[in-house]
Amino acid sequence: MLHRSPLPVMVVLACVGSVRAENFMFAPAPHQELNRIFRVDRATGEMGACNYAIKDENSVGLTLCYPAGEGAKAGEAGDYALVPSNHRAEAGIYRVNRRTGDVSVCFVRGDQEVVCTPPAR
Repeated sequence: MLHRSPLPVMVVLACVGSVRAENFMFAPAPHQELNRIFRVDRATGEMGACNYAIKDENSVGLTLCYPAGEGAKAGEAGDYALVPSNHRAEAGIYRVNRRTGDVSVCFVRGDQEVVCTPPAR
């Protein structure tokens, strides 16, 4: 009878788990008066954003999330990241494609959706 160690299977599962843990990157908006966090899918560049809102004084509040709109939907495959500006009153964030060097600025428009400028270098 052949005995196989479960160690190789556990190593493979640990590697798969760590890859999945890096599918998204999160970063806060640089605006100091805004409680918003941005999310980017690292492979597709699709953007999203969420922030906290008070529902009424007797609740813990709500998490409001904004879907991807114009320019913020999944696009060219790449290695995307988020870079906040150093501007204290900036509500948007830079989305960068580390493979191509493309940069776009993304922000929440009209408290309805995340939009991004066309990529540029």
